[in-house]
Amino acid sequence: IPGIRYSALTPNVQGINRVLSLGNKGADEIAIFSAASESFSKTNINCSIETSLQRFSEVTQISSQNNLPVRGYVSCVIGCPYEGKIKPSQVIPVVQKLLDMGCYEISLGDTIGVGTPKSIKELLQAIQSSGISINKLAIHCHDTYGQAIANIAQALDMGIRCVDSSVAGLGGCPYAKGASGNVATEDVLYLLEGLGYETGVDLNRLIDVGQFITNVLKRENMSKVARAILCKRQDDTKTTAKNSTTK
Repeated sequence: IPGIRYSALTPNVQGINRVLSLGNKGADEIAIFSAASESFSKTNINCSIETSLQRFSEVTQISSQNNLPVRGYVSCVIGCPYEGKIKPSQVIPVVQKLLDMGCYEISLGDTIGVGTPKSIKELLQAIQSSGISINKLAIHCHDTYGQAIANIAQALDMGIRCVDSSVAGLGGCPYAKGASGNVATEDVLYLLEGLGYETGVDLNRLIDVGQFITNVLKRENMSKVARAILCKRQDDTKTTAKNSTTK
């Protein structure tokens, strides 16, 4: 669809070759994903952090040769389901290596949703102090403990301008028991509008999309904003119907 940027997760050479085999029906950009936790890396992609970076180096070289931009992801930047708290000093080297490979942006993932505004602030401060520009970073928050919106607000306050999200809060992590999906796009949009940011996104149409897919998947809509506005729509419809009957 014109105007949409399609991204493909490619953990190895086989992955990117499959994308390239599709020609112009493939992806507009490539995504590679490492972790700040050795245990999570081995569980998620069956290799150590160092081995994953070696594989990604090959992927980024092929991407460069084919003029495909590459976005990097780092999982478990705040906490890990196996190792517990993750220090910023574990995150920074991975971020730097991904940037050195040619990634145009690094998404910092609070994969299990344990972050708080304080831990997000400390992480971003440490990364900036290492010399990495905030303009090269994005934030990716899961909402397991209900802190995603607060964490995003903190990141915005520190200069982050790219936020990953999913309609209706879809997603999750099979290797992190209890972890919820990514923060709901509807909730992020409501936050941004409340802070005065212009997004170009129609919140009501976005809510329709989120409700559509949750109905198809037969699962609960995890967006608090969507649930509130959908309830208001029902009340408005009942009020309109009642007034119409009265007349």
